[in-house]
Amino acid sequence: MDALALARWQFAITTVYHFIFVPLTIGLAPLVAIMQTAWVRTGNERWLRLTKFFGKLLLINFALGVVTGIVQEFQFGMNWSEYSRFVGDVFGAPLAMEALAAFFIESTFLGLWIFGWDRLNKKVHLACIWAVAIATNLSAFFILAANSWMQHPVGAIYNPETGRAEMNDIGAVLTNNTLWAAFPHQITATFLTAGTFVTGVAAWWMVRLVRTRKAENVELARDVYRPAVTLGVIAMLVGGIGVGVSGDIQGKIMYEQQPGKMSSAEALCQGQEGAAFSILTIGDLSNSCENVRHLIEIPGLASYLGTGHFSGPESYLPGVEDVQEQMTERYGDVTASGDPVTYTPNLAMTYWSFRLMIGMAAGSVLLALMALWLTRKGRVTDNVWFARVGLVAIPMPFLANSFGWIFTEMGRQPWVVAPNPTGIDQIRLLTERGVSTVVSPGVVLTSMIVFTLVYGALAVVWFTLMRRYAVEGVPLSVRDESPEAQEPPDEGSDAADRPLSFAY
Repeated sequence: MDALALARWQFAITTVYHFIFVPLTIGLAPLVAIMQTAWVRTGNERWLRLTKFFGKLLLINFALGVVTGIVQEFQFGMNWSEYSRFVGDVFGAPLAMEALAAFFIESTFLGLWIFGWDRLNKKVHLACIWAVAIATNLSAFFILAANSWMQHPVGAIYNPETGRAEMNDIGAVLTNNTLWAAFPHQITATFLTAGTFVTGVAAWWMVRLVRTRKAENVELARDVYRPAVTLGVIAMLVGGIGVGVSGDIQGKIMYEQQPGKMSSAEALCQGQEGAAFSILTIGDLSNSCENVRHLIEIPGLASYLGTGHFSGPESYLPGVEDVQEQMTERYGDVTASGDPVTYTPNLAMTYWSFRLMIGMAAGSVLLALMALWLTRKGRVTDNVWFARVGLVAIPMPFLANSFGWIFTEMGRQPWVVAPNPTGIDQIRLLTERGVSTVVSPGVVLTSMIVFTLVYGALAVVWFTLMRRYAVEGVPLSVRDESPEAQEPPDEGSDAADRPLSFAY
């Protein structure tokens, strides 16, 4: 394998692994903030117990996400140094904003929240977790701003003297319509992920407690875990509706900006009006489109998703062969090394990742429906299938998020920076030209093996800690540690000098 193939594999492995933790952190932080808000406003101990319980799981997930995310920065400067040289002036700006305006806020206030239970006023302490929740979403915004620019370059000019893209309008970068379609789609997906996680864990505990038939356990299930299930279901409903609406908007924008990506997602080889949405396609899903057969289809749906029309001339969608011809005519048919350029993404990868992204939501839908029915009118349940579906559903939105990003990035190929034909067409970069010219295949392979082994060990640590503390359940007893609830210290005591306490 050459350096390009290895660098792509390494980036894919580290990015997909890192992104396992991201949706839960972004979505769970606001839910923990809501739990603590409910405690501060009502004084009900159940919400403090839930805050401590899910807050601990949030911290474990956050720590692993930070560790694995650092590697991404180094790859830009090493394996992909030519890419960084070409677009660093633009791409680096939102990344710097993410670090300065989001991550520093996030980490600072998370530290205050961890150590401030017994030192900060209740409302000030509550404001800390809300600052974390807002900062995690702000962090996602800036990261998506950088990625959306790669999908649809705006706010920059090409400098022929330096051969680099140079930003001339940060406002255009931050108001990119690609960004404002991707951001709500990703954020609502994180709500779906966190809601499924909270509901799944709480459902398992509810069933476990009710099946003991002990009055105190049944009351614990009703008093603590049922409200958690309710909150999780609300987050799932909000997230699910948001994902559907924003995904529809995003699909229409993609057909305008990257028609090859969306046509590949449908394995649509030739352009047509009233194109059907394929549920099952067989045949040679290679870039040649030979013998591709759509076995199960929904008439007109693909055209509606792409254009807003089920039939007629307005519903016309280009096929991947049409896009290949158009791109070849516009950008040439050979690379710098003389190899032919295939402007069609890998059909099998884009087709199935798009469907797996959608299909994995089925677990969350089933869990939400069961929760709404089995916990109606204040009920708790001992239905063992509810617990099983809860556990099975937990990983499904994580996988849906990952397949969504695989589709997004693979569908952009062969571009690492896709051209914007309606704007700055000169700012474009083939993936093969973004890789470093000096980092050898052996170096990339060695680092990829090392990272894979380290990440494998971290995965074991993450799963062990998450499982251990999820199985422990909510704390049996909690107390209000805030300064308002404490006895005033004796005169001359050293209470103010006591060490910080990690209250978990």
